[in-house]
Amino acid sequence: MAASINDLASAVGCLKGTRVLVLGDMVADIYLDGRISRISREAPVLVLEEMGERVVAGGAANVAHNAATLGGAVCAFGILGKDAGGAGIAAVLSRAGVDTAGLLATSERPTISKTRVIAGGRATVSQQIVRIDKESREPLSSVLAEELEERLLTALAHVDAVVLSDYGSGTITQGIRERLLAACRERGVPTIVDSRYGVRSFSGVDYVKQNDAELAAAFERHLDTEEALEEAARELVAELGAKGALITRGEKGMMLFLADGARHEIPVSDKSEVYDVSGAGDTCVAAFILALAGGASPLAATQLSNIASGIAVRKFGTATVSAAELTRKVRELSG
Repeated sequence: MAASINDLASAVGCLKGTRVLVLGDMVADIYLDGRISRISREAPVLVLEEMGERVVAGGAANVAHNAATLGGAVCAFGILGKDAGGAGIAAVLSRAGVDTAGLLATSERPTISKTRVIAGGRATVSQQIVRIDKESREPLSSVLAEELEERLLTALAHVDAVVLSDYGSGTITQGIRERLLAACRERGVPTIVDSRYGVRSFSGVDYVKQNDAELAAAFERHLDTEEALEEAARELVAELGAKGALITRGEKGMMLFLADGARHEIPVSDKSEVYDVSGAGDTCVAAFILALAGGASPLAATQLSNIASGIAVRKFGTATVSAAELTRKVRELSG
C-alpha cells in the first residue's frame, strides 16, 4: 500500500534540518570544455581551445551535496588530496552549507578524480571525447585511518543518521566500517549503505541501497525475474542483519523489502524524457535517509526518494535536487 500524498508532504518537511553524516569516497568530477579549432599536425587528433573548467561533487561528495540542497544539516567525512580536485570538492560543498571539517587533506594520495574532456564547435554539438581517471590503489595509512575514525566517532553524538557511500576506493576501511556501525547501533543512529562492489561486508547496517545490477553482481547470479530479485534482496537483508533493502530498477522504479516480510513496489514517478542517470542513486540515498531520520516511515521515505531521483535524472550530468523542487513535484502529483 502506497503512502498518501499527505504522508509524502509531511515527509518533505522531515528533511529540513535533519543532521546527517556522510562518509565515503569523495570524487571530483572535473569537466574541461574546449572548442574544436583544427586537426593537430603532430597526430590525427583534435586541437581544442580551452574554454573553461569546472569541478562537480561526485561519489560520496554528491550524496552530501544532495542532502544539503534537500535541506539537511550535513557533515562530510572522507579523504582529499592536496590538489585542485580536492579544493574544488571542498569549495562546492562549503557553498552548499556542508560542514567539511571531516574532510582530511593529505599529500599521501591524490583526490579521486574523473576528468572529462568535452569538445564542441560553433556548428557542432558538444560531446565527451575522453575521460581520465585518477586515484590511489594503496590502502589508507594507519595514521589517516585512525584520525578519520576518531573524528567520525566523535561526530556521532551530533547527528541523526549516517550514510556510507562506498565506491570501492578504500576510504571505508574494515576497521572504520565495523566500529562505526557498532557505535551507530549502540546509539540508535539509523544507517544506510550504498556500495558499488562490497555491500555484503557491511554487517550491522540498517538499510541497504543497491541497483539491480549491483545486487546481481554481489551474489554472482542472474536476477531476471522479480522473484529472483526478491530472493537476493531478502538474502542480503538477513545476511547483514538489516531492516530493509531498497533496490532501484531504472525505468521499472524501485522495490523496498523489509525484514518483517513487507514488500513494496514503487513505479517511476514521472515517465517524461530521462536525460542523464548520473548520480541519481546518490539523490535517492540522500532523500531516503533524511526522510527516515526525520520521522517518515520506510515506505514514505522510499517514495520520496523515488520522486527526488526522478527529478535528478531529467538534469544533465551529476546533479542535485532542491527541497523546493521536491515540494513542487509532490504538490504536482497530488493533482
